[in-house]
Amino acid sequence: MISLKNIQTEIDAGFLYKILGDHEADPNVAKIFHQMSEIEHGHALAFMRKNNLDTTKLMPPSKRARILKFIGGILGYDYVLGVLLDTEKSISSSIVNARQKGNSAVSLSDTAHVTILKNILNNHSNVSGSNLARFETRHRSVGGNALRAAVLGGNDGLVSNFSLVMGIAGATSGQNAVLMTGLAGLLAGALSMALGEWISVKSSQELLENQMQLEMEELETNPEGEEIELELIYISKGIPEAQAKQMAHDVIGDKEHAHEILIKEELGINTEDLKGSAMEAAITSFLLFSLGAIIPVVPFFFSGGLEAVVVSTILSGFGLFLIGASITLFTGKNVWYSGFRQVVFGLAAAAITFGIGKLIGASIAG
Repeated sequence: MISLKNIQTEIDAGFLYKILGDHEADPNVAKIFHQMSEIEHGHALAFMRKNNLDTTKLMPPSKRARILKFIGGILGYDYVLGVLLDTEKSISSSIVNARQKGNSAVSLSDTAHVTILKNILNNHSNVSGSNLARFETRHRSVGGNALRAAVLGGNDGLVSNFSLVMGIAGATSGQNAVLMTGLAGLLAGALSMALGEWISVKSSQELLENQMQLEMEELETNPEGEEIELELIYISKGIPEAQAKQMAHDVIGDKEHAHEILIKEELGINTEDLKGSAMEAAITSFLLFSLGAIIPVVPFFFSGGLEAVVVSTILSGFGLFLIGASITLFTGKNVWYSGFRQVVFGLAAAAITFGIGKLIGASIAG
């Protein structure tokens, strides 16, 4: 028997592939997406028949799929593509692991969809040349999944500052003390996150630039060796030796082009990776952390004591549930389970710090 959840996954994938195809400018890629939509639809029907279900009454797309469509309409459908790629990777990995445990042969179809998506994102032969750069940029944006980063950044701010505020609220009933601590925690956490993000992006760029410079020096001092390396790379990809040798020879003839090919093929570096702004990443990280961190502080602008603690807990609990529910866009898990799990963990952390604050406050008062 195949679970209804698996059938729903196929229906959702077909729904989202169709959306991608409907909004894809490149007709070749749009055709691929539509064909994949039909394949997923066929899988769903096959699963339903295997479970003796009525195939004339296909389940509608889930709320998760409809929310992803809504997000795609606002922020662009790259996010939908990113979620689909992650989903396909997860499914194929589960299938391969299950086959290995059962000592059954791995099938090409197990990872076919991941391969197709990667081919689309990595210079697939059917993608028009004008769209190759766009797809490579898209691959990096969906791989990082900015939407996921936004959710997790808000979660870091909310959980850490909620715990801090509850700790101080447990130690003292003074409104101003809690408010000042909450705002200080917000600024300290947001600045720390921003600085960390800036350093991460900047150091990564500097490392790539250093590797690229080294590759250029090797190309200038030993072009014959670089030609052989490139030839071996092509051979390892399955290109016949004679053809690989000619391709490598043609590439080395143009130094600038050769450098670009070598850093991509040998080092796995794409020059587009250097165009990201470290300052933009830092500011984004600062804002996302602050957005989550301000939630537990808001009630203390207007009141103090037990009333503010209760309101802060309710607001933070609601925020934690929304974050947990948002994470299901990427995991596909049950919304209620994921949301309440986040609430339980967040409230537990806050309760611990509140209790510690109470003990410290009583000790100081005593």
